[in-house]
Amino acid sequence: MHLKSLSLLSFKNYEESQLEFSSGINCFVGNNGSGKTNLLDAIYYLCFCKSYFNTVDTQNILHDKLFFVVEGTFERNENPEKVFCGVKKGHKKVFKRNNKEYEKLADHIGVFPLVIISPSDRDLIIEGSDTRRKFMDGVIAQSDKIYLQNLIKYNKVLAQRNALLKYFAANRTYDPITLEIYNEQLIDLASKIYATRTAFMKQFNPIFQEYYKAISRSNELVYLEYKSQLNQYDLADLLNENLTKDKILQYTTCGTHKDDLLFKIGDFPIKKQGSQGQQKTYLIALKLAQFDFIKNLVGYKPLLLLDDIFDKLDDTRVEAIVRLVSELHFGQIFITDTHKNRTEEIVREIDDSYRIFDIDKGVAQ
Repeated sequence: MHLKSLSLLSFKNYEESQLEFSSGINCFVGNNGSGKTNLLDAIYYLCFCKSYFNTVDTQNILHDKLFFVVEGTFERNENPEKVFCGVKKGHKKVFKRNNKEYEKLADHIGVFPLVIISPSDRDLIIEGSDTRRKFMDGVIAQSDKIYLQNLIKYNKVLAQRNALLKYFAANRTYDPITLEIYNEQLIDLASKIYATRTAFMKQFNPIFQEYYKAISRSNELVYLEYKSQLNQYDLADLLNENLTKDKILQYTTCGTHKDDLLFKIGDFPIKKQGSQGQQKTYLIALKLAQFDFIKNLVGYKPLLLLDDIFDKLDDTRVEAIVRLVSELHFGQIFITDTHKNRTEEIVREIDDSYRIFDIDKGVAQ
C-alpha cells in the first residue's frame, strides 16, 4: 500500500498544491514554519479523518477562507483508492472513499493504516494517562474493528452514567434500577476492553524492547507496564464500593477509562530518570513497534511519517535508525527536515527510491 498523490485546497498554509509521491521515501525540506509538517498532517487526515496536531477541523482552514479540501489517491493490492475530506465552516465534515460518503467515520479507521513519529509525541511522557491511553487505543483500533466498537459503546455508556449521576445530584433523587443497567453494560464492555489491552501488551512489549535496544545500542532495561484497576479488582465490586464517591463527585471514578501505560527505564519512570536522548529513543522505539504490530496484523505496511526525528539525536542513534529503515524495508516513508544536505545523505544510505520536495511558505516543488 502507498499514497500516490496528494491534493490540497485552502488547507492550513497551502492555498493550492498537488504532489506526486515516490512509493519509497519522500522528503519535505525547508525552514521552520514553511509548511513541511502540514503536509504530513494532510496525509494523516486521509487515514484518520482528523488532524494529528489540531483536531478542531475549522482551525485547519487557510486564513480568510471558508473551507478546505484534502484529497489523495492510494494504491492497495494494485487498485487505486480515492479518499476525499472536505471541511466547510458551519457544515458537517464530508469524508468519502471512492466517491462514497461514510455514514460513520469510525468505519474508515484502519483502512489505510499509518504511524507518525513527531516531536509532539513527547506528550506521551509528560502528559496525563489520557494521552497514553489514547495511544494504546489508537494502535489496537487500527487493526481491530471490534475493539473500536467496544470502546465507542463504553464511552457512550460512561457518558450516560455520568449524566445520571449529575441528575441525581441536581434533583436530589436516586434510581438504583437505571444505574444498575448502566453498571451491567459498563462491566461487560470493560471486561472486553481490558482483555484486549492485556493481550496487546503481551505482544507489544517485546517488539518495543527490541527496537529500543537496536536504536540505543545498549542493554538498558525498558518496558511498558499496563496499569488498570481491573488488574486487582472486579469492576462490579469497584462500582458498588465507590457509589457514594461517584454520587458526590457526579462522575464515574472507576473503570477502564482510568487505565494508564507506565513508561519505565530500569525501575524508574522515563519521565524522571531518562535523558533527552533516552526519551526520544524511547518514543521512536514505541512508534516503530506500533508499525510492526499493525503490519503483522493487517498483512501490509502502514505509511510511516517521520517529523523532524533526526534533530537532537546523536550520530550513533541516527545511524541506527537509518540502518533499521534500510534493512527492514518499512515501505513508503515521509520525512521532514530543515537540513536538505543531511536529508540527502540519510536517504542515500537507504536502499530505496526517493523524492525530495523543497517547501517554502506553503509551496511545494
